[in-house]
Amino acid sequence: MSSAAPSLIPATILTGFLGSGKTTLLKRVLSEAHGQKIAVIENEFGEENIDNEILVTDAKEQIIQMSNGCICCTIREDLRTTLNDLAEKRRKGELDFDRVVIETTGLADPGPVAQTFFMDEQIAESYLLDAILTLVDAKHAVTQLNDRQEARRQIGFADQIFISKTDLVAQDETDALIHRLKHMNPRAPMKAVHFGDVQIKEVFDLRGFNLNAKLDIDPDFLKDDSHAHDHHDHAGHDHAEGEHCDHPSHAREGHGHHHHHDDDVKSFVFRSPRAFDAAKLEDFLGAIVNIYGPRMLRYKGVLSMQGTERKVIFQGVHQLMGSDLGPVWRADEPRNSKMVFIGIDLPQDIFLQGLEQCLV
Repeated sequence: MSSAAPSLIPATILTGFLGSGKTTLLKRVLSEAHGQKIAVIENEFGEENIDNEILVTDAKEQIIQMSNGCICCTIREDLRTTLNDLAEKRRKGELDFDRVVIETTGLADPGPVAQTFFMDEQIAESYLLDAILTLVDAKHAVTQLNDRQEARRQIGFADQIFISKTDLVAQDETDALIHRLKHMNPRAPMKAVHFGDVQIKEVFDLRGFNLNAKLDIDPDFLKDDSHAHDHHDHAGHDHAEGEHCDHPSHAREGHGHHHHHDDDVKSFVFRSPRAFDAAKLEDFLGAIVNIYGPRMLRYKGVLSMQGTERKVIFQGVHQLMGSDLGPVWRADEPRNSKMVFIGIDLPQDIFLQGLEQCLV
């Protein structure tokens, strides 16, 4: 029954804290004349919603037909049901749409939403998760990140981060915010935006979740972090991001100290020029995902494996891990493995030592 890949419906998860501008961005995307029909799934309808006549109402969901051919559903029940219903109606020709945007509530953890696309075979046969977009409100971000773990988790999950309202804060505050966000998630591109003018191509078809495509588009998604020069020293080939920034935060006391990265969401990178032993690596990753999976938000890597001339690309969300054979290593290319882990209070030393022991 599974259909050929091109017919998969791309899905985008839009997340961000209350007031970060999700509705504004959504309205912008829906009203732009891009010739695409978009189905929007809202986890809850906010006050300022898109005023439209209701097309279908039943106990489970509401589907709203909009003037430009977009449709909106409210999730009253499970996301899985809604997605399956939409795909079914599309197959039968009852609804016509090109892609799906899921807008989560301000406090939602995008993890379970993302996992739905991998866990459920029916969903996986109909949809392709394109990317998780996180919106950050520059004016309130510091307080939200300090006080709310959900806000920090949303950063850790992101494939792309948009920062809104930078015009309301001083440039150095925006710089400090970006610096802090990069410690939490070094792999998501960050962009200050005015929602009046976000290009549609910056929102869709980012392929943040598509293992091979991501590397073709951005071969250095794991490059040495460009903000590393702020640090005191960079010793050791697998010296991890952020490990000397764990002194206590002064941010809450209002001193505004630049290095206030005591966030529980952190990232670190493992690198090695040696190849991995596949069986050992699988055992080790299986074990850590078992123990730390709930605290592992996103992890991703390009690996050199003994016994194959091709790159092995792997990534995961929480307990779900997938890998893929990538392109062949070029002759002039150093066969270095690189992995990035983003999670909540992960024991960096256990990860790094364990990975070291899986090398050939």
